[in-house]
Amino acid sequence: MSAPIHVLAFSGSLRKNSYNTALLHLARELKPDDLEIEIFDLASIPLYNGDLEAEGVPQPVTEFKERIRIADALLIATPEYNYSVSGVLKNALDWASRPYNDTTLSDKPVGIIGAGGMKGTVRAQAHLRYICLELGLHPMGKPEIMIERPWEKFDATGKLLDESIADQFRAFLVEFSRWSLRFK
Repeated sequence: MSAPIHVLAFSGSLRKNSYNTALLHLARELKPDDLEIEIFDLASIPLYNGDLEAEGVPQPVTEFKERIRIADALLIATPEYNYSVSGVLKNALDWASRPYNDTTLSDKPVGIIGAGGMKGTVRAQAHLRYICLELGLHPMGKPEIMIERPWEKFDATGKLLDESIADQFRAFLVEFSRWSLRFK
């Protein structure tokens, strides 16, 4: 048996009881055996600033980029803020894409998931796909995980209440494993 696919997972939400972060924990629970999922918290990454970069890349950014570098694939959980991705998520991707000749993102397969609002992050996921293409990432097309009205699907501790979503997520993770193998 070959080594498992190492997935770096991160959420574009910093909220303590984030549904998107809960999705990452659910992914670890439901994953097939050939996936290994590491969750990275974006909270310590500062706002991108070229002057700050010129002084020396901050340690949390260096750590994030190194975690991306050794990962076989990325799993991104995106909330939807004002019809797009969160500033937190865009900022982290901006840092990871810098400097241009030292990006850690090129040619990584990406799974995109999201929970939020009445539309289930559909617009944020579409915008994230555009961003991924510009960064040389390979977002998986189908199946999709877009959980609308998550306050009805998760309890206060982040536990999923809807088993049909768990079944959809298992299928997503199996396909994500297949997608990731294409690039390994």
